[in-house]
Amino acid sequence: MMKQSAASKGSWRIGELAKATGVSTDTLRHYERKGVLHSRRAGNGYREYPGNALERVRMIRQSLAVGFTLDELKAIFEVFDRGGAPCRQVRSLAANKLARIETHLEEVIALRDDLRAALQDWDKRLQRTASGQRAGLLQTLATRGGARSSSSLLLRKPSVKRRKDRNHD
Repeated sequence: MMKQSAASKGSWRIGELAKATGVSTDTLRHYERKGVLHSRRAGNGYREYPGNALERVRMIRQSLAVGFTLDELKAIFEVFDRGGAPCRQVRSLAANKLARIETHLEEVIALRDDLRAALQDWDKRLQRTASGQRAGLLQTLATRGGARSSSSLLLRKPSVKRRKDRNHD
């Protein structure tokens, strides 16, 4: 019922839009501050969002879910709202995000493999170690170059420079 009343008026109040999209009014205000959503003030001072705001918020939410940032979306929507076609920009950004995800997956797989190997080694060490005696498990990590480098890479977000360096190897 709320959707129909908002659609018939051609605008949404903030509470209506929040309920229809499943986001909080604070989130909608944040989207406005970031420049990805726009409203105007009604005579009573309330925010009024245009009829297409429901679709815009859905686009924002789905774009965020696949890794776009609000700053990226702002630039895209500025082109779109001026009547432009930011499709190639969107595609390029998505391709870069996929490349970063692929790199991250490779790092996670390497970390998994290193941890598996460490556990196998530790199981052997523990079998040879008497109860109550130290097996030096953590010390073995210092001699395992792979686990240390994989985990440190995993814990840091890849920088643009490191990604570029990796691409030129």
